[in-house]
Amino acid sequence: MKHIPEKNNNLIPGLHSVREMLIHKRNDILELWILKGKKSNRVKEIEELAREQDLRIIFKTSPELEKYLPKITHQGVALVVKQFTYSSLEELIRISRNKRPSLLIMADHITDQGNLGAIIRTACFFKAQGLIIPKDRTASVTANALKRSSGTHFSLPIARVVNLGRSLDNLKKEGYWAIGASGNGTQSIYSFDWNRDLVLILGNEHKGLGANLEKKCHQIVQIPSPGKVESLNVSVAAGVILSEITRQRQLTINP
Repeated sequence: MKHIPEKNNNLIPGLHSVREMLIHKRNDILELWILKGKKSNRVKEIEELAREQDLRIIFKTSPELEKYLPKITHQGVALVVKQFTYSSLEELIRISRNKRPSLLIMADHITDQGNLGAIIRTACFFKAQGLIIPKDRTASVTANALKRSSGTHFSLPIARVVNLGRSLDNLKKEGYWAIGASGNGTQSIYSFDWNRDLVLILGNEHKGLGANLEKKCHQIVQIPSPGKVESLNVSVAAGVILSEITRQRQLTINP
């Protein structure tokens, strides 16, 4: 019997991502793939974790793994997981209302799948309630993104919308503050008051925030640099800003 991922399944490659998914015992996992002849202590640990959970383990040849994970560093292991289901913008609003002040993230045409995966993971770490991405000209939830997110995409509702500008208008009508992040920002992230319902907009890796979205923002903030480096990778910048948001909000709760 051939065991191949159906069209409605995804693959999560890489030793770290696979191990983390297995440790958290996600019920989204369908089976484990291991490269035939692949032997190491890390692979042995992964195999043992899978057997403890009664997961089906399939040993694949190198050409078979390359077929399903082309040009992806899979390190000889991959998990077959249920396909990720995108949420609607309305659902994100409903979910975020259960946590006040609310925090949503909008990614303005992030094109690198690794960056998207890192943003997903960072957003989960800081307990954002959702991520909004466009349908076109952007990275989506693929194997590379899944590898970087280490399965945290299952914990973060992600909406894929036709028009970011229109979606931002809808969020503003619902009472969210639209806060854009840019090196040209007029206010430091450390002096801005983050204790409000907000959507944080992150710009494209190369072009930054689109002019249309920037016009719609209530405020453009920047990360002040004490050194000679002018800018940060978008996923790193997201972590810095989300860390400051969390710090301020915790101070409000525990002054």
